[in-house]
Formats: sequence, structure tokens, C-alpha cells
Amino acid sequence: MDKDNKSGKIITNVIWKFAERILAQLVSFVVSVVLARLVLPDDYGAIAMVLVFINVANVFVTSGIPTSLIQKKDADKLDFSSVFYFNLVLSVILYLILFLTAPFIADFYNLEILSPVIRVLGIRLIVASVNSVQHSYVSRNMMFKKYFWSTLFGTLISGVVGIALAYKNYGVWALVAQYMTNTTVDTLVLFITVKWRPSLEFSFSRVRRLFKFGWKILFEGVSNTLANELQNFIIGKVYTKGDLAYYTKGQQFPSLIVNNITASIGSVLFPAMSDEQDNKNSVLDILRNSVRLTSYVVYPMLTGLAVVASPLISVLLTDKWIETVPFLQAFCILNAPTVAMIPRHQAINSIGRSDVFMNEHIAARIVAIIVLLLTYKISIMAIVIGCFISSGFLSLIVAFTSKKYNGYKYKDQIKDILPTLIGCLLIFGAAYPISLIGLSTILTLIVQAVTGAFVYFLYSYLFKIKEFKICAGFITGIFKKIKDR
Repeated sequence: MDKDNKSGKIITNVIWKFAERILAQLVSFVVSVVLARLVLPDDYGAIAMVLVFINVANVFVTSGIPTSLIQKKDADKLDFSSVFYFNLVLSVILYLILFLTAPFIADFYNLEILSPVIRVLGIRLIVASVNSVQHSYVSRNMMFKKYFWSTLFGTLISGVVGIALAYKNYGVWALVAQYMTNTTVDTLVLFITVKWRPSLEFSFSRVRRLFKFGWKILFEGVSNTLANELQNFIIGKVYTKGDLAYYTKGQQFPSLIVNNITASIGSVLFPAMSDEQDNKNSVLDILRNSVRLTSYVVYPMLTGLAVVASPLISVLLTDKWIETVPFLQAFCILNAPTVAMIPRHQAINSIGRSDVFMNEHIAARIVAIIVLLLTYKISIMAIVIGCFISSGFLSLIVAFTSKKYNGYKYKDQIKDILPTLIGCLLIFGAAYPISLIGLSTILTLIVQAVTGAFVYFLYSYLFKIKEFKICAGFITGIFKKIKDR
């Protein structure tokens, strides 16, 4: 297959993966909105405190070694089975640690309910250990439709469970049930739809060899999670549960966009780039196309979300969540660099340089922690401003390593996202002034959203943006297939 056809196939897979997840994420979005209307901010704050510890433990069973199964060219049944059993045992050990320390965590926050919540929600780690190996198998074999069904059913069923319990005033337990059901159903659906099963064989030497690659990614995942969760840990202790709820809810909306799109991209790019790791030009070509496409799709979504933040929160979550608005707007900007970083990280890892990936994040996390310690006593917004500093520092490092190891020149890095940035400025210039007219809240939201989308599409059409043609062609193709049926 020639370079253009191969690049086009990967772009199509990225778009298809993204399109598949859209339905599942729309369901997730609706569920989160309904739950936010039914559950108090303080209950969300309590869950956020617990997730500080659950999320850190979860990285150990979902990152590192499972990821190395994708990168290893000759990974076989013994590799997958060995990682499966290793992960399972590790998750049980981590759960026991959480179970035993739960009362001390509850005492630290002076919130008694946290102890049983940690002990119940911690079971999710054991399920996630199975799920992580399933995901590695699906990614390695490019079976991306399996993700769609597992995510869709997990999100839909867990949403029904969470909403039903929230309606019955179960408060924090409604959120616990939603989280547990989501992971469990996701795993069960993959178990049914994916043929892989662990065999009764184990090789510690295989695990050790996989760990030589995976530990660097694991380290980055742990340090990244620790840096992110350290903010929630400090805010939960220094400020109120409500403050933590507004802060984490502000992260949720932009993260819902960025994390799911970048996860879709990463699951396609990493195996594709790993397959081409010996051909630097091919990896660079895939990288540049991915940066352009993801930026074109995600940047205008984040821009639009920041513009409509105030009416959106009022309409969807009610005014009890209005203090979320400045955090939501800030995180729209903070999440933007991540969009272009993910393809560049995958390109570095695909050529076996996970050490570079690790080192650049060590430096960035050190800066992030120093900035956090200097700002946390001032205010929560000061913490957010500090995040801009550490995020900018990481962006510069990633730009440098992309040039050095993948040949991604600085001028090309700017050139690939510049047309999209111009489009985003046009969205802001057209949609923001509408908020000053004095329309009703819901009318302001509708007019801003429609105006922003129209301006962006018109700009893309008039200036013949390549990514617009790719997306339009893909959507047209889907409708044509539906019509033919």
C-alpha cells in the first residue's frame, strides 16, 4: 500500500473511531446532566475526594505493561495471558491497600462516608485490570467497533442505574453505582464480543521484558495522575466539598471532548505508527495528518464551549452550578495543547523512545508541583492560572522532542494548526458579542452555537480547508451507505 493510501486509511479509521464514540458520549453527556440536576454539588465533591485515590491506583493496572502489548511486534497468547494474571493479582493487592486505609482517608477529610465509598468503589480496580488487557487486544488488532459497543452499553446501562438511584435520593451512592456499573458492563460486553480469553499459562520473564518498555509509560501515567489528583487532594482539604465540585465539573465538559477524541486517535495511531516504526517518513506523515485533523475537529468545539459556558451551565445544570463557569472556560484553554500533544506522544512511543516520553513529563510534573505549592493557598483560580504555566512549559518540551526524534519542524507544527486557530478566532469574534445583546438565556445559547458553527463551516468551505473536505466526505459516505440499505 502506498503512502497516500495508507495515510488516508488511518485518517478514515480515526474519523470512524471518533464517529462511533460520538453516540456513546452523547449518552454519557445526557446522563451527567441529569445527575448534576438531581445530585447536590457536595455529593460530587465527596466522590471527587475518593477518586483522587482510586484514579492513582487505577493507573497501575491500566497503563504501562498493557500498553506494551500493543507496541511489541510479536506479542502472542502467552504475553497476553501473563499480563492478564499479573494485572489481576496487582489489582487485588491495590484494592486491599485501599480497603485498609479507607478509615484513615475518611478521618483526614473528616468525612465518615468516604470509608465505605472507597471500599465499594475500589472494587472497580479489579474489573479494570481485566478491561485493560481486553483494550490492548482490541487496539492491537484494530477492532475499534468493539469499543463502541462496550462504551455504549456501559454508559447507557450505568446511566439508567445512576439516574434511578439519584431520583430515589441515594445521593453519593447513586454516583458510586454509576461508576461501578459502567466499568463492569464495559468489561462484560468486550468479553462477549471479543474472542480472546486468557490461557492457563504464565511467564514472568515475558512480563519482565514487557515491563522494560511499559514502566516508562507507567511512570508517566502515575506522575501525570498524581499531579492532576494532587490538585483535587489539596482543594478538597483546604477548601470545601462544593468548591471541589465546581472545579471538577469545570474540568468535565472540556475533558469529555478532548479525552474521548484523543483516546480514539491514540488507539488507532499507536498500533499504526508502531507498524511503521522503521520508516521515519511514514510516521511523520501519519503524525502531521493526525495533528491537523484532530486540531480541526477539537479546537472549535473547545472555543464554542468556552463562549457558551454561562448560558450552557444555567440551562443544563441550573444556576446552582453557575460557579463552575470560570473553571469550565479556563479548562477549555488548558485542554487545547493536549489535542496536538497526543499524536506527538504516540509518534515518540511508536519508535520505542518511551524514555523520551517519560523524561519530558518528569520535567513538566516537577514544574507543575512547584507552581501548585506556590499558588494553592491564594485561591482555586490561582491554582488554575498556575496550570497555564506548567501546560505551556510541557508544550514547549513536546515541540522540541517532536522535532528532534520525529523530524517535525517547528514551522510545520505551527503551519499545521494555524488555519484552525484562525477559524477559532472567527468563532469567538462572531459568537461572543451575542451574549451582550440581552437575549434570554436559552436563546443566547442557541444563537451563539448556531452562529459559531456557521462561521466555522463557511470559513472552512471558502478557504478550502483540507480537513473540512475529509470530514464532509466521510459524513456523506455514511449517509450514502444508510440510504443504500
